[in-house]
Amino acid sequence: MANFYLAPELRANECPSGSVVSVTGTEARHAVTVSRIRPGERLLIGNGAGLMLSGTVVSAEPAEFTLRVDTATDTPAVTPRIRLVQALAKGDRDELAVQAATELGIDGVIPWAAARSVSRWEGPKVRKGQDRWTSIVREASKQSIRAWLPEVGDLCTTKQLAALAATTHMLLLEPSATIRLTEVAPPIDDRDIVLVVGPEGGIAPGELSLLEQAGATQVRLGDTVLRTSTAGPAALAILNAALGRW
Repeated sequence: MANFYLAPELRANECPSGSVVSVTGTEARHAVTVSRIRPGERLLIGNGAGLMLSGTVVSAEPAEFTLRVDTATDTPAVTPRIRLVQALAKGDRDELAVQAATELGIDGVIPWAAARSVSRWEGPKVRKGQDRWTSIVREASKQSIRAWLPEVGDLCTTKQLAALAATTHMLLLEPSATIRLTEVAPPIDDRDIVLVVGPEGGIAPGELSLLEQAGATQVRLGDTVLRTSTAGPAALAILNAALGRW
């Protein structure tokens, strides 16, 4: 049962076993006209907020398909959450990081206008960029059949990032750091863990200083330097194991 579709309007108390639910809009059009689902096929439907339904397609029209629910599960959100602050990067490297991190289980992503970011979101590009990341997160969540859809935050400045450091466990991925991420003990409270990845040129010294003063900790992944597109997902994999998610 590989096909998985998202319908944010679904509510757990409205989808008991045996009920028939409908999916409309662009998701239905994609399912029927592109994936060509047909009555009798088995599918998964989620609302991106923990609810997962499995069942059998009853009807399939271009604007709507319906599913008879066999089982419904409601998965609680994990704590602590892990969020990725990804600096804007040239080409599609920041997008690759967001896609891989979503597939690996990130709970939220925040675009960061770092000092050394070559790519810039300004004016209409701010909304366009955030919409693009939201689309990437949605499709990666569907591919990996995730019960929870990660949240895409607003474009963040370094000063805003410093404010976030005061209320979270913020880890700055920095190749020159003396502490390895594998040496950092898992947190004992429910505050979010925030992984901060710089752009191609790395996090600027002034940014490192400001964020450390706000409570962030510099950590490194190993003896080599990873691309901005791979550092975040690699760090997330380590945390997934340390926190018992994997």
